Amino acid sequence: MSGTPNRSATPQSVKMKKEESFLGKLGGTLARRKKSKEVSDLHEEGKNAIIAPMLPSGTDIHPEDTLLEENAERIMLEPTSRENPKFKDLLKVLIDWINSELEEDRIIVKDLEEDFYDGQVLQKLFEKLSGRKLNVAEVTQSEIGQKQKLHTVLEAVNELLRHHGWSSEWSVDSIHSKNLVAIVYLLVALAMHFQAAIRLPEHVSAQVVVVKKREGILQTALVTKELTSTTEMMMGRFERDAFDTLLDHAPDKLNVVKTSLITFVNKHLNKLNLEVTELESQFADGVYLVLLMGLLEDYFVPLYNFFLTPECFEQKVHNVAFSFELMQDGGLKKPKARPEDVVNLNLKSTLRVLYNLFTNYKNSD
Repeated sequence: MSGTPNRSATPQSVKMKKEESFLGKLGGTLARRKKSKEVSDLHEEGKNAIIAPMLPSGTDIHPEDTLLEENAERIMLEPTSRENPKFKDLLKVLIDWINSELEEDRIIVKDLEEDFYDGQVLQKLFEKLSGRKLNVAEVTQSEIGQKQKLHTVLEAVNELLRHHGWSSEWSVDSIHSKNLVAIVYLLVALAMHFQAAIRLPEHVSAQVVVVKKREGILQTALVTKELTSTTEMMMGRFERDAFDTLLDHAPDKLNVVKTSLITFVNKHLNKLNLEVTELESQFADGVYLVLLMGLLEDYFVPLYNFFLTPECFEQKVHNVAFSFELMQDGGLKKPKARPEDVVNLNLKSTLRVLYNLFTNYKNSD
């Protein structure tokens, strides 16, 4: 017989063929997946290429924005606004106020976005300010539970503020999504409504990026939001003190008032051989305010509690803030002026503080 003998396949050769076949299928599957991912990446790149030119510089598109429902919108704080000194000052004033109000509850707020989104701190703040107890769960971890709590708290807030002309610039979704502008709007409204003893920075605004979906296409716009106006305008809907009325309706009497205040403070400071001739500058470091409170309340203020010869802005602010504490200890309301305003030689703020002392201690010896 001629030719190559016909041999049956060995078990080893059959195994090799099966492995080659399996690897070939696996390679084909991986290749298809890779191609599919490349197509997906290309689609995403194309979508971002269309969207990106419409966005303000420095603003990134968020993945959740592409998932917006038709006609829905998302608002983001423009990055440069977050670093604006007046905006940062407003945040600090609000945080200090909240921490002062909730001190007895041992609640310390450090970040408005992180501390307010779930409704827990907002509930405590509203209950403290309004004197009402809300029927909500104390602590809830689930998103549904948090939104239900926010809904209940905001319903009570809106019911109260609506009757006094406040327009709602916030919602459950905006607060829960940590929209800082919405949170600030809400806190400013609460501070103004409850006549918080704070001085909000005036004319603070922030730029926000508004992303909307129209006919499947994302549209963006840069919008300026006014967070505060003038103190007079913000406080205008509430009862104003006598000093506001004096400045608004009798500015010609301002020099008379200044003379009366100088006479009043010197009546007491003269006991320490001190004399004031210029209200605006001589109270700016807080030393005379601290000493004056000790004289009015008839006690000695330990020198270690304040800086007798302050050398920097922070030390002066400490002194003025400390004098405010002494005023509250004496039964007075916390001054509307901010310590920083007095230190910065804001005459109106300084006169307001002294006028408040005058009306309460004018008959003291």
